[in-house]
Amino acid sequence: MTIDSTGPTVSKTNEEWRAELDADRYAVLRESATERPWSGELLDEERAGTFSCAACGATLFPSGTKFDSGCGWPSFYDATPDAVTLIADRSLGMVRTEVRCAACDSHLGHLFDDAPQTPTGDRYCMNSLSLKFTPAAA
Repeated sequence: MTIDSTGPTVSKTNEEWRAELDADRYAVLRESATERPWSGELLDEERAGTFSCAACGATLFPSGTKFDSGCGWPSFYDATPDAVTLIADRSLGMVRTEVRCAACDSHLGHLFDDAPQTPTGDRYCMNSLSLKFTPAAA
């Protein structure tokens, strides 16, 4: 995980992102929207594989770190090294930790430290729309 990033390596204009992403993905990835809980297509994904950024394709989470947190969004207890940046989010009248793709600076979700059932105690609560899943080769 990267906390003090040197900056994204993928840089595109808003117009370029709009041309590449559908409206829902653009809202989440580029405008920090949140999908409705229990609505994401990757919530119940349990196959072995890799979760990557839906905007730029950077590898973010191995499937072995995914767990059912009961929160309504895909949850992971650890990210691929140097894959994400963490930013203080003071929106909505509270302080949370926003998780962004280190490669393209897209919004992925939020990090919480409320998962004692995991090896790290962390819960990366991600939007399905911010992720793409690639199953492991058989």
